[in-house]
Amino acid sequence: MTDEIKRSVTIAGHRTSISLERPFWDALKELACSEKTSVNDLVRRIDADRGGKGTLSAAVRIYVLEGMRRRSSGGKCQT
Repeated sequence: MTDEIKRSVTIAGHRTSISLERPFWDALKELACSEKTSVNDLVRRIDADRGGKGTLSAAVRIYVLEGMRRRSSGGKCQT
């Protein structure tokens, strides 16, 4: 298993950190690019949508999994 990487994001004016494995960070960046938004803004949206349930890291992993499933038939976004 890949080691987790911890990165900081700002949500509602507060800094918080998220620990994800490199493949999840890479896919999250790719999804943000395809949605023409920043990783930070995408994480804010994921946080708002989870409604306080579960951890933010888990919500991001689920979002990435679902996003990659939706995109499985499409091409990659160039970063």
